[in-house]
Amino acid sequence: MKIFPAIDIKDKKCVRLVKGDFDNKTEYETSPSDQAGKYKDHGFKNLHIVDLDGALTGSTVNLNIIQEIVSKYDLKIEVGGGVRSIDSIKKYVDSGVEKVILGSAAIKNKEFLKEACTKFKNKIALGLDTKDGNLFASGWKENLNIKTSDFLKEVNDFGVSRLIYTDINRDGTKASPNFDETVKIAEMSKFPVIISGGVSSINDIKKARKLNDKNIEGIIVGKAIYDGDIKLDQLAKELDA
Repeated sequence: MKIFPAIDIKDKKCVRLVKGDFDNKTEYETSPSDQAGKYKDHGFKNLHIVDLDGALTGSTVNLNIIQEIVSKYDLKIEVGGGVRSIDSIKKYVDSGVEKVILGSAAIKNKEFLKEACTKFKNKIALGLDTKDGNLFASGWKENLNIKTSDFLKEVNDFGVSRLIYTDINRDGTKASPNFDETVKIAEMSKFPVIISGGVSSINDIKKARKLNDKNIEGIIVGKAIYDGDIKLDQLAKELDA
């Protein structure tokens, strides 16, 4: 079970949003690079980064910060947030990130997703952000009226290397992930799934660990770390459990 501590970058700061609402955000004093260093020092090997500025603009706004993190720390990094072109994917891949997360652009244009998977084998992660069974896009503001399960069936053979499944209703709420729905998606998916949204305590991590045989590859932990609900020392023990 891979544990992905999270860094969301906005205006060069670490922030956390509640249910993707940019008007409901908390800023933290630690810089993204220093936060990545803390994760590295505690023994974490994987890191989840979202460029929130990129999500709003559709460009690689914080590429330099991400390049700094890649160069300073030996971490397997997945990056998302407004990746809407082959050129943007190439910039991240050339920077040394392990996976590039495609969301809105891939959902709205399945050919883009297919092309990306072909050109960057084993580098493309698909981010599916869901509320009440429907896919949302554009920073979670746009309901696409597409069933998550229907979309997954259409792209299951494209060669995606990882699926990040986020329940928007849980994200940033610390209300625990939607394990049941995530398992349903994982059972359909031909690629491994990462649990995202709502992690509240170490018990959520322990529960996720028991789902290894359900095509669940890992879990993302964000706000619970920043708010102190989960201590890094405590979380790091789960790496070796």
